[in-house]
Amino acid sequence: MQFVVLAVLATVAAAAPQYTESKAARFEASPEVVPILKDDRVQGEDGTYSLDVETGNDIVLSQSGSPTGPEGAVVKAGQYSYVSPDGTPVHVTFVADENGFQPQSDVLPVAPAFPFPIPDFVQEQIDFAAQEDAARARAESNGSSARYNAP
Repeated sequence: MQFVVLAVLATVAAAAPQYTESKAARFEASPEVVPILKDDRVQGEDGTYSLDVETGNDIVLSQSGSPTGPEGAVVKAGQYSYVSPDGTPVHVTFVADENGFQPQSDVLPVAPAFPFPIPDFVQEQIDFAAQEDAARARAESNGSSARYNAP
């Protein structure tokens, strides 16, 4: 019995992932140390707060918030900026409230202006759905509980 237990333990140990130097290197600290130039935090007793942080690699974050949302949810607003790896300066302002996170920036993608041309096959589906809705409304107004036939 002891031999079986020993054999099972040896099998489990052999099957366990073996960490090589390259895998372990991923978990080591980066050799670059980025200094924190500013870290100002204020926490009010009423749940309000403000935060201002600047780092030595040009990351800047400023935000404030208060529990003024529905059911005391924290509503926050602020801005952050950094330089992207390709050298593009990025500046984002935001509000986060009951409508979610709402960023604004020149670097964010923009949807096409509306109204944009609707392809014919899409318009046909829209028209068909409108016809079905009209037929359903007519059937209901006539008091008919029978299934209607779309035009």
